[in-house]
Amino acid sequence: MKSLEEIREIRNKMKDTIEIRKNNALGTNEKHILVCAGTGCTSSNSLELIENLKKEVQEKHIENIRVIKTGCFGLCAKGPIVVIHPDDIFYSHVQPEDAIDIVNGIQNNEIITRLLCKDVDDKIVEKIHDLTFYKLQQRIALKNCGNINPENIDEYIGNDGYLALEKALFEMTPLDVIAEVKNSGLRGRGGAGFSTGMKWEFARNSESDVKYVLCNADEGDPGAFMDRSILEGDPHAILEAMMIAGYAIGASKGYIYVRAEYPIAVHRLEVAIEQSRDYGILGKNIWGTNFNFDIEIRLGAGAFVCGEETALMRSIEGKRGEPRPRPPFPAVKGLFDKPTLLNNVETYANIAQIILNGSQWYRGIGTETSKGTKVFALGGNINNVGLVEVPMGVTLRQIIFDIGGGISNNKEFKAAQTGGPSGGCIPKECLDVPIDYDSLASIGSMMGSGGLIVMDETKCMVNIAKFFMEFIVDESCGKCPPCRIGTKRMLEILTRITEGKGEEGDIERLEELARNIKASSLCGLGQTAPNSILSTLKYFRDEYEAHIKEKRCPAGVCKAMTKVVIDKEKCKGCSICAQNCPVGAIHGELKSPFEINPDICIRCGVCIEKCPFKAISRK
Repeated sequence: MKSLEEIREIRNKMKDTIEIRKNNALGTNEKHILVCAGTGCTSSNSLELIENLKKEVQEKHIENIRVIKTGCFGLCAKGPIVVIHPDDIFYSHVQPEDAIDIVNGIQNNEIITRLLCKDVDDKIVEKIHDLTFYKLQQRIALKNCGNINPENIDEYIGNDGYLALEKALFEMTPLDVIAEVKNSGLRGRGGAGFSTGMKWEFARNSESDVKYVLCNADEGDPGAFMDRSILEGDPHAILEAMMIAGYAIGASKGYIYVRAEYPIAVHRLEVAIEQSRDYGILGKNIWGTNFNFDIEIRLGAGAFVCGEETALMRSIEGKRGEPRPRPPFPAVKGLFDKPTLLNNVETYANIAQIILNGSQWYRGIGTETSKGTKVFALGGNINNVGLVEVPMGVTLRQIIFDIGGGISNNKEFKAAQTGGPSGGCIPKECLDVPIDYDSLASIGSMMGSGGLIVMDETKCMVNIAKFFMEFIVDESCGKCPPCRIGTKRMLEILTRITEGKGEEGDIERLEELARNIKASSLCGLGQTAPNSILSTLKYFRDEYEAHIKEKRCPAGVCKAMTKVVIDKEKCKGCSICAQNCPVGAIHGELKSPFEINPDICIRCGVCIEKCPFKAISRK
């Protein structure tokens, strides 16, 4: 247990350590080697790299070098990442065997050129903040990710951690806290975009002897990893925000509902909770006040529907994870039939900064109706796959081509999917639309939790809609008929279309089903399930018509409507295609054009990938 005075002493003691990582040497020769230990980099041996660095420092008895395990830096495409402070040197694709060179380089004041990162313009960049990837970003929710050791509470405290909680408990009333959050304009980052302050106010106004604060960390959208990265890089920020929320609404108990498939995030939450309890930050009579608060973790089993608030609460209660009708809303009757406040990870990650810096500061970021920043998991056919945080109002073009570095393999941009299976596909004519809640809704998409999947010209949009509908059908809890039956009917139609069996009237059937499912489904999963179909019909209707009327897939993706052909003018008769064909469909004589037997060919595309002369294509 530590008193508030002891917490303040830790903060003052750690200040200089943290300042070294803010490009402020403070007149010291101390060097900090920060190594990403998020999921992406650990899968590429960053933990072994950390051990090698520590071993090298220890064996050489070097006292001015510290090796720090951090969370995600964001630029996942360049991992494993190492950043050396206070010089801000950025190394990419670092391997465990590079540890010796890195340590020697620091000692000799030399930069390891071969480990430097190549920017989007092919220029070699030395410093992290000179990379184009970071220039348009403004990190609030990701403030500590990549800057502190997430398993060291002292480092969090040293970077103003738990200072917002101190301010709330000793300088603000619960109503003051709610007013500050409300005035900030923060909207829920889980997808719906409801006012966070209003939600807190509703929970505060509900009369009950027991209330709960929940964190939704059940991140289920394909390609989304925002919440996971925040939990892995800055778990204490979520604990602090939940405590502030508990103080504001009058709750003493919190639960974090997190996917069991996130072992690193779960481990770091467990460590953070244990450390906070040991320091007396979580528990009874916190810092001598009458405020009590504790937090427990509940693991989800991977059901997408448990991202819906009422299904999540039923799962915590040990019941089948399925939604219930509303009203009553959770703020009135939620977990264990008590008033409950639920926000997602990213929403909570903004709270401490709002309390510390004030609502007016936060309102100064973003657009008129969408305040602050938004974190996106940028994936798909893009060069800089990774995690980005930008002010609301930045355009899709800026995210994809400036931050993301453009489309991979020099392909053309075709569409971007925002909001996961519940969102919509944005075409190239909408690249300059600002990214905020209302602008995305106006073009048939949605913000969602923050997954942003970029697609190039080779993608078939009918097949993309089918992919997301397959996901929805698999994840539907089956409680209400519109979702349980309607989504299956839509999938059947999409499957038939992609198999070359589409019929006149299929488009109209899809549109009618979509309208009915959206209007009558019980929860958000069903109500948004048709969005991917509706958006692709709106912007790529010609592809649906080509599939149905011409029995042709313009992108050459749907195998039933394509054939693989060899251009005899380009073919050199090298036989590489025949050697790699898994079904023996290619035949011919060396140094003469080869041929493909269409009756045997399974259209797998292996020959297209292997041909060194680009002589094979889909037609």
